[in-house]
Amino acid sequence: MQTDSLDRRILAVLQRRGRISNADLSEEVNLSPSACHRRVQRLEEAGFIKNYVALLDARKVGLPATVFVEITLQGQTDDILDAFERAVRLIPNVLECHLMAGTADFILKVVAEDTDDFARIHRQHLARLPGVAQMQSSFALRTVFRSTALPV
Repeated sequence: MQTDSLDRRILAVLQRRGRISNADLSEEVNLSPSACHRRVQRLEEAGFIKNYVALLDARKVGLPATVFVEITLQGQTDDILDAFERAVRLIPNVLECHLMAGTADFILKVVAEDTDDFARIHRQHLARLPGVAQMQSSFALRTVFRSTALPV
């Protein structure tokens, strides 16, 4: 599906304010409510809009510590990669897992209550991941900014 500048404006607004009413969205992008609704439905059906979510404040839910974990595997065969990827999906505190090109095979973004909680997560989950040869963890001291909005 091809998108035009109007579709991209709709996507930009929805990324910032996912709960905006169709009436307010149509006004913001200068389109009739029915045409705006049809475009949003088309963007959803085409997979441009994957989901609508609530973004939580990690501090308020008791998970203020962010830790980035670099993982090097024992090898990169399909079996080792598949086993690791299946297992890491099951760890609730892992928010993101990226297969990398570079010095580490994977980088994980992990949230925890504090250093003691991360030690528990490490001991009970991360250290038991299959195929891991080496791990290095880095604690974020402060989040300078965070965004989920893609530049459309």
